[in-house]
Amino acid sequence: MLARILSAARRNNPQLGITGALVCRQDLYLQLIEGPADAIDALYARICEDDRHANVELLLSEVATERLFPNWAMLDDEAPSLFWSAADVAAGALEAASPEELLAPFIRLSAANPGG
Repeated sequence: MLARILSAARRNNPQLGITGALVCRQDLYLQLIEGPADAIDALYARICEDDRHANVELLLSEVATERLFPNWAMLDDEAPSLFWSAADVAAGALEAASPEELLAPFIRLSAANPGG
């Protein structure tokens, strides 16, 4: 299922001007989506309605002056060392995180994957 989601994202996102990254672990799926606001809003609405996704929660929405993943239609990375531990997530770390704390792992992931 994840392979189909990533394949669809990589096929459709360039047409919409969307780039980003999806981090997948057994306990955590985090996605950063970049692009025009209307395209992101429409994509987020489709994600929320898609029954392959459960417990979708918007943690941060802000305007950025520069993309972190300009060359990635959708980067797929497990990045276990760059993100919160399972215990941190269970204890509510994501909900308590500041915008800077939410973006920091994606910034590190972007630096580790500059190509596209």
